[in-house]
Amino acid sequence: MKLFFWIGVIGIILFEIANVYFIMPLPGSQQIDSIDLAYFLYQWRWAFRILFAGMMVWGWSTSNWKRKRLVILPLSVIAVVLYMANFYMAADHMFYQPNQVAMVDTRTNLVDSNRLVIGVVQNGEASAYPIRFLGYHHQVLDTLGGKPMMITYCTVCRTGRVFEPLVNSKPEVFRLVGMDHFNAMFEDATTGSWWRQVNGEAISGPLKGQRLPEVFSLQSSLGEWIKLYPNTLIMQADSSFIEEYGKSTDYETGTSRRSLTGTDSLSWKPKSWVVGVKTVLANKAYDWNRLKTERLIHDEIQGIPVLIVMARDTAGFFAFQRPDAQAQFTLDSAGLTYNNYHFTIQGVGIDTTFSLKPLKAYQEFWHSWQTFNPNTLK
Repeated sequence: MKLFFWIGVIGIILFEIANVYFIMPLPGSQQIDSIDLAYFLYQWRWAFRILFAGMMVWGWSTSNWKRKRLVILPLSVIAVVLYMANFYMAADHMFYQPNQVAMVDTRTNLVDSNRLVIGVVQNGEASAYPIRFLGYHHQVLDTLGGKPMMITYCTVCRTGRVFEPLVNSKPEVFRLVGMDHFNAMFEDATTGSWWRQVNGEAISGPLKGQRLPEVFSLQSSLGEWIKLYPNTLIMQADSSFIEEYGKSTDYETGTSRRSLTGTDSLSWKPKSWVVGVKTVLANKAYDWNRLKTERLIHDEIQGIPVLIVMARDTAGFFAFQRPDAQAQFTLDSAGLTYNNYHFTIQGVGIDTTFSLKPLKAYQEFWHSWQTFNPNTLK
């Protein structure tokens, strides 16, 4: 019956490897559609563990082992694999939530003004969340304008998204569980469903197909955000994670060359930056290099006239629906001008009650936008 012991040993090792392989950025794991298999393995993990452990115990107890010390080696290997798979390589043991979310005003802020932030405005209140911190935590929970907020960021996709953490209209708690197609995934505490960071969609579990309510957000440098919203609050570093935050300036500026988070300087490469714009009819990607050069792009997306604007800091950007296809805007240091009317760079009318309709626009890697918007225009 020694055979059963060795089947149990091999089975539990292979299972633990598979359990982490499909939801972590390991060679080949993120290029295949394996989320259903990954979720199945995870949900039944204890059944598999008990099965293989039972086979090991039975094989051990029913066999005549002359050299019992020989089993020390396979048991040691199992212990190492269990630790690596469930602690060392487990997403929620690699990246932790902040112990506290400290929000301060501009007078006491310690974050450099050149840092990138994800900015949110709700009910007249503005807050900025530095990507440096979001990139490590992956999600930060806060309340803004009386609403609960879940501010998220995935450095491998370069995607910043903000959601209301509500499932079936009830507040929910999420943990980082891994990634799918290089995008971070969260698991809700109530149903155990898995949710994509890039669009807030549940892709596995009882709530598959549901989506978290998205909150409109902007990306810019902190300095530019403060100019737009001088009364903003700004998230500060959690002192418990100073070392983990590291030096992310090369990531934010696009000078990093790391395999997962590095940037292609040329256009339309997998790691090239694009600005993805969403309308009610279609989505379209715009080359970041082109936008940085022109700073103002007039276009139409399936007949909807749009305007994409690059901020002075060449880090922030805005997208609007133009009044009509003939509407041509100019950009100067004061903002936008159209038909002798003036607007702030975020589209708010200065000498008119009319304001531009904002569109959802995101900066991300081309491979990410293309994957999660398969019918995108370009």
